[in-house]
Amino acid sequence: MKLSGQVKFRDIETGVWVLVGDDGKTYLLDGGDRKLKKDGLRIEADGTVDDQSLTSAMVGPRFVVKSYKSK
Repeated sequence: MKLSGQVKFRDIETGVWVLVGDDGKTYLLDGGDRKLKKDGLRIEADGTVDDQSLTSAMVGPRFVVKSYKSK
């Protein structure tokens, strides 16, 4: 699945990184590298949505990043 949007840091628990998608949904980011974790970065990413796993952040489904590029 391809998603595009903006990376954001959310100060929940110890902090989580999310992708606020152009589709209006928020996804918990899982994977990628340190360069991905930059507040405000616009990206296009390829990966899978795992809406079956539970997380303590409860910000949305987990998006497992396989690859990405900055926009």
